[in-house]
Amino acid sequence: MKIGILSRWNATCGAALHAMLIGKEFIGMGHQVRVFAPYIRSANRWWHHRIIGRDEDFVVRCYEELEPETLRGGSLEGERIRAEGLDALIIESYNSVPYLQIWELARELRGDVKLILVVHEGDRGELRYPDLDVFDRIVVFDKRYVEEMLYDCRERVEIIPYPCCPPKEGERRFAEDRLIFFSFGRQPVEEYEAFIDALDGLSSEYDFLYRVVRADGLLPFKRKWLIQHKGRLSVEEIYRNLHSSDIHLLPKGNTRKVVVSSTASQCLGALVPIVAPRVRYFENLPPGVIVLYEDREDLLRKLRLLIENEGFRAEVLERARGYVEENRSDKIARRILELIHPVGVQ
Repeated sequence: MKIGILSRWNATCGAALHAMLIGKEFIGMGHQVRVFAPYIRSANRWWHHRIIGRDEDFVVRCYEELEPETLRGGSLEGERIRAEGLDALIIESYNSVPYLQIWELARELRGDVKLILVVHEGDRGELRYPDLDVFDRIVVFDKRYVEEMLYDCRERVEIIPYPCCPPKEGERRFAEDRLIFFSFGRQPVEEYEAFIDALDGLSSEYDFLYRVVRADGLLPFKRKWLIQHKGRLSVEEIYRNLHSSDIHLLPKGNTRKVVVSSTASQCLGALVPIVAPRVRYFENLPPGVIVLYEDREDLLRKLRLLIENEGFRAEVLERARGYVEENRSDKIARRILELIHPVGVQ
């Protein structure tokens, strides 16, 4: 089949990662893939989702995203998509796509091209298409999206979890030289404060380092155990850092929206324990896949448990391995293909 994917690509965001994981699986299965991505100048205006890689030959940059401040504007070279003769078009929908132009293109293609909408928005009001009837199927990551956002069109909604990178275990023994914590990403400073505070509390008990690679500047904290670098990491670099660490501290704030953590799905396959706050981003995960904390005291208790209790660590990693195996990117890609055409699933 010839499959189009309209999405961010080679960028540091959940929509891009989802597209890249399934797109590369489609290619590995022998399907022809064409990616329709935003213009570089447009993508880089969204400061937290900048482009980090060079485009492959199958990537066509052909749309302008909405303006970050006003969410107005946007454009799409629809003729470049129509000319491809696609069997299916997967639209990774996120809050800066040119909604109206995509909807108009979908109306033109419907009946000739299978149209799959993958919802990354966390609120029904953010889905700014005139209607959703033009899409053959709507993919969401868990039942919350149906119950809170898409209850009125549930007959066309398919729940397919966010894909995980395949498991790839490192060779490091836990704290083999010293205990190393690791964080990366672009989260606001305040989302790191709980970790800094907890590690202050542990600093008299354990010899450790906390390595932070942050895309948008260094944290305003000075500690002898805190090592910081500025940068955006590729998936390969993330895994190298995780495999040289013992505990992954994942900062995340709360929200009322329906959300998942693409970072968790991306990193679980490294089989390094993840510690994160109990917020909406992790509601979709089965209990015990990552270590969730309620407050400072709970965080301290669970960090000590991870450090000192080998059995607890093993249980966390076994649950993580099971979740990753169930939701590997190749399995998720096949489930999406089944929505397009069961004959196309190899």
